[in-house]
Amino acid sequence: MALVVTDEQLREVRVDEAEARLAMALRLFEDDRVTLGQAAILARLPQLKFQRELALRRIPLHYDMEDLEADLRRSGYTPA
Repeated sequence: MALVVTDEQLREVRVDEAEARLAMALRLFEDDRVTLGQAAILARLPQLKFQRELALRRIPLHYDMEDLEADLRRSGYTPA
């Protein structure tokens, strides 16, 4: 599924694409719908920068071993 938001729609709400992506990723992370890694990918930000955005907004970091394992699997990491 593709989510299509036109430039005109973004202009109407005075948001650019980067802000819209970040807002969506922050909300999905805050609602515990995506992992930290997934949210960073959605926002098109490095994970550390996304964590800074969370901190700026005082959104707690909820990241456990299950989330880490899911992110590692998604990245293709395999332990030695």
